[in-house]
Amino acid sequence: MIAICPNPFRDIGCRITIEIKKRLEAAGFETCVCPLFVENCEAPLPINVSESKLSEIGVLCETVIVVGGDGTVLAAARQLHNIPVPILGVNLGTKGFMTALEPNELEHLVPAVKGGMRFSRRMKLDVSVIRNGETVLEDSVLNDAVMHGYGDCIKMTVFCNGDRMTSFSGDGIILSTPTGSTGYSLSAGGPLVEPDGENIIISPICPHVMGLRSFVLGPDRTVSVEMQKLHGRKAYLSLDGNSVLDLANEDIVLVKRSENYTLMADVGLRSFYEATYEKLR
Repeated sequence: MIAICPNPFRDIGCRITIEIKKRLEAAGFETCVCPLFVENCEAPLPINVSESKLSEIGVLCETVIVVGGDGTVLAAARQLHNIPVPILGVNLGTKGFMTALEPNELEHLVPAVKGGMRFSRRMKLDVSVIRNGETVLEDSVLNDAVMHGYGDCIKMTVFCNGDRMTSFSGDGIILSTPTGSTGYSLSAGGPLVEPDGENIIISPICPHVMGLRSFVLGPDRTVSVEMQKLHGRKAYLSLDGNSVLDLANEDIVLVKRSENYTLMADVGLRSFYEATYEKLR
């Protein structure tokens, strides 16, 4: 079975989803439609959708086709969690670094799912928050973990394997995977890293330190960020673009490589270098 996961706010009227469903079923594939963000839709979708969520049926799928932008791909990856089913994205977003096809390239879809896909194992990060000696949150990300102030300047000290790397005040900090290097980290001045590489990328956000730059670490490092001197200033932790926890003074955010991974698929139309050249020029 192939799951088609549209973002109804991108695929207006599910036009692309309906076209994908027709092409796949004409080729003999069983499909189901599992829209994402549908809980925020006021009007019903013009297509029959599965009563089960992607998180519930992902283990039954041979491929998941996501129709939307990078945020939609991230939402699908979070629902699949640790199920290593390949995700193939059709780009309806602004950049679409995590997608394989544009809407005018759907003729490549059926040959791809018949065996023409290339696969890329994407590193994930495990994230935990320690508060007063207790773990208050555990999660994992495909893109990034961001600590950010609510409009306030906040102070952080960053350690790698227990050694202090830097201490600064600023808007926040991004810890990203290579997949996430083309996202918020890039906007904050971070480096581009091949998405199937294995690195932990640390990018400060508007630091009040001249000359502070990003760090690119090996995959076996453990990074800890200690929140300091908040004193009434508010900060939060965002995981893959989802604000999940308000941070307190002296909270410690631990980040390390996950044992799990996300399996991304493409059809070989363009390399990472060609995609970044076209999308960033």
